[in-house]
Parts: sequence; C-alpha cells; structure tokens
Amino acid sequence: MSDDVSVHKLAQALFSINKHAKTASEPKHLYQIKKKAIHQLLKEKKARKIGLHFSDHPKLSSQHSTLLVKVDHYFFHIPPTKEDFKSLEHLGSLDQTYRNPHTKMPLSQAKRLVYQYIGWKPEKKNSSHTRRYQSNYYTPSSLGKMEWPPTKSKRF
Repeated sequence: MSDDVSVHKLAQALFSINKHAKTASEPKHLYQIKKKAIHQLLKEKKARKIGLHFSDHPKLSSQHSTLLVKVDHYFFHIPPTKEDFKSLEHLGSLDQTYRNPHTKMPLSQAKRLVYQYIGWKPEKKNSSHTRRYQSNYYTPSSLGKMEWPPTKSKRF
C-alpha cells in the first residue's frame, strides 16, 4: 500500500493538497486526507514532529496552537494532541519568512498519490436514496408540438 510512493512525492502531494484546501469552498475532505497521511507518515517514522506554533487564525477569538510537522523538506501544521502539549516545545508565533519549496503538482495527481498511500476508498453512493423531487403541479410544455393533445413522443 505505502511502499511504492516516495516520501518526497508524498510531501509534494501534501503541499499541493494543502495549497488547494486553503482556497477551496469545501476544504474539509482535503484537510482530512492531509491529516491522515501525516499521521501515517509519523507512525512509520517518515516524518517528525518539530514543535507547537500559535495559529494565525484564532478560533472564537481565543488563541490556539498547531503542531508543526516536517515531511522531507516541507513543513505542515496539523491539530495537536494532548500528549503533544506535554512532550513538545512551544515555538511561539509562526515564522512568516519561511516558505516551503514551491511545487507544481495537479490536485488530481496529488489526491491520487495520497489516496494510494493511505488506502482510501471512495464511499459508494446508494442511488436508490437519491430521488429527484418532482412536483405534482408540473405540466410539461406543449409548445412546438404539432398535435393536440400531446402524445408520447416517438423516437426513431
């Protein structure tokens, strides 16, 4: 599952996913797969925790911290656990001068790599539950028809 994807390619994919998530209208899924991939990299000792940072975006007007993780030459933030607060150093505010290496990887390719790495499968949608609403008051138009009253159209 995870042996055939290099850590460098995964880091590039995570960078691309993170970049797109910041501007996406519905970023929840992108952040979920990023977090899952980073946790798996940490578990396999292919990434390491650096420390805690204050977030630039306070929740409900209260300061909170994020966990800084290094994957290859890239740094990412994910939500910390209680153990992270006990065992890691707090680094203070974010260093705005540092930037990750720029990478051009299409989002579709990045998602495919991360999906392969984490073993993610899309949920099967049950088509029987997706009925379209049709009003009882709908009357189809007969404009352009040559016969009245309209009959079923004949297809050739």
